[in-house]
Amino acid sequence: MKRISVWAIIICFLICAARSPAQDSAVQQQLDQISGKLQDLTAAQADQDKRLTALEKQVSDLADKVNTPAINNSASADDLKKLAQQLQEVDQKRQDDRELILKEIEKLGKISADASPAPTHHSAPVNTSTENTAPEAVDGYEYIVKKDDTLSTIAKAYREQHIHVTVAQILKANPGLDATKLYVNRKIIIPKPAQ
Repeated sequence: MKRISVWAIIICFLICAARSPAQDSAVQQQLDQISGKLQDLTAAQADQDKRLTALEKQVSDLADKVNTPAINNSASADDLKKLAQQLQEVDQKRQDDRELILKEIEKLGKISADASPAPTHHSAPVNTSTENTAPEAVDGYEYIVKKDDTLSTIAKAYREQHIHVTVAQILKANPGLDATKLYVNRKIIIPKPAQ
């Protein structure tokens, strides 16, 4: 019995050994198939990772574009209409300001005309007769102030024409006249000397 059992073990071993290479080859084929599929899956995952990275970059770029204000160098028709309207408003304000300024200048001219009559171009009286007589005047002589005139130089010029007048008399004849503020082309009265 011992012989049968050894023979049985040997036969089983041989049968197992004979079957093992066949099974090993089937297992090996399955392992190769699984390995191939695993490589395919790994390659597909790598491709998907690349696509995801590209998509993430596109999403980031789009988000940046959405958050960045658009710069447009061209003007639309509405923009031009608005600009034209604003220009018209500015021009209207300019015209209104001009009219206001002209009215104010006119008011100032009236005030100035009321304060001193319109200047006439007279100079110090000149004696044109052969006799040394002073020109006749009812209340005095009109004189138009010239550049660099002072009351003392005006009084001196009249005295040289034999019209004896002082600065005090000129101030008295022109109420409100300030000797330190003589304006060019202002008319003042030189009083007629007492007889």
